[in-house]
Amino acid sequence: MESVEDIVIVGAGIAGLTTSLGLYRLGIRSMVLESSESLRVTGFAFTVWTNAWKALDAVGIGNSLRQQHQQLRSIVATPTISGKPSSERSLKVQGKYGEHEMRCVRRKLLLETLAKELPSGTIRYSSQVVSIEESGHFKLLHLADGTILKTKVLIGCDGVNSIVAKWLGFKNPAFVGRSAIRGYSDFKGSHGFEPNFLQFFGKGLRSGFIPCDDQTIYWFFTWTSSSQDKELEDHSAELKQFVLGKLHDLPAQVKAVIEKTPLDSIISSRLQYRQPQEVLWGNISRGSVCVAGDALHPMTPDIGQGGCAALEDGIVLARCINEALKTKQGVGEEDEEEFNKRVEMGLKRYAKERRWRCFELISIAYLVGSIQQSDGKILNFLRDKILASFLVGLLLKKADFDCGNLTST
Repeated sequence: MESVEDIVIVGAGIAGLTTSLGLYRLGIRSMVLESSESLRVTGFAFTVWTNAWKALDAVGIGNSLRQQHQQLRSIVATPTISGKPSSERSLKVQGKYGEHEMRCVRRKLLLETLAKELPSGTIRYSSQVVSIEESGHFKLLHLADGTILKTKVLIGCDGVNSIVAKWLGFKNPAFVGRSAIRGYSDFKGSHGFEPNFLQFFGKGLRSGFIPCDDQTIYWFFTWTSSSQDKELEDHSAELKQFVLGKLHDLPAQVKAVIEKTPLDSIISSRLQYRQPQEVLWGNISRGSVCVAGDALHPMTPDIGQGGCAALEDGIVLARCINEALKTKQGVGEEDEEEFNKRVEMGLKRYAKERRWRCFELISIAYLVGSIQQSDGKILNFLRDKILASFLVGLLLKKADFDCGNLTST
């Protein structure tokens, strides 16, 4: 069976749902294909910086999410070797686009909020794309269940192992030699932490603890992993003990967050990134096909911008498609070639606008991770005494960005 769609978005993650909602706000319908049976929630929560709040406001859901998450006051970075705070940097500072704003947002809540704003039937679950082929001006999407979808515009928001990115010529993301364990702890009452982002680093390890609200805390732990560590990935109890063993020097209140974390709220993953030069020179778009989110710019989590950049992508992509389609001259076979030219120009505009921003974020995230997780004596000394404050300032600088509104006027 073959059906025809104008715009198909592969992947109902942050980038896919933001793009679809942005298009919907502009009066453009899209279909979102999700391979899972329901919304997938991995990672539990993520830091939403100033730039991402601009994007959330652009699609009209910023205020609703603000009401459910605490605004963070400061970042406290502590070297585990000395145990003394090396820096405390306020997050309530002015930037080019107003006062900075940072919250730790529950990923499930964000995805559900985005999905609820879309018309019923927009997301098609259990729809895994297994191959893509060209058919004139259309793309044929072959699904795992044998269905074939025909679409004029194809947007890949299908994550780090994106089939659309491979079709465009991107290589598989590279493993950076580090892994991350993430957890989410619900105290079912006040956790007693101030609304600060606590970071601990040293001895080749890095960890962070961030309140989402007054009852829940998201935490992460990254380390330089070995082949033996891969065996831990599917064993939550062993992951928990592994983290507690590595972070035995942390304050008791902080370790209690890990101890209280249920086993089903702990996950582990290898950290991957796209080689920055690939983003700079690769095909972010080709014809009526493009990629966004982790399909475009998988990066290490060291500056907390992966999800934020995906939100930016969605706004910019919806705006560029709208500008390309709003001058469409009716429908019909004779207009098909002109329609495709307009779409191609719109996607090229999107690629041009996002290319350098993605290159910069991937590169800086990799560099910051290398510095923060270094185990070298000289770099440790420089980081703890000099670089810590600079690195926090760098995080704020990269968050001081405005992707714009859904319309250019």
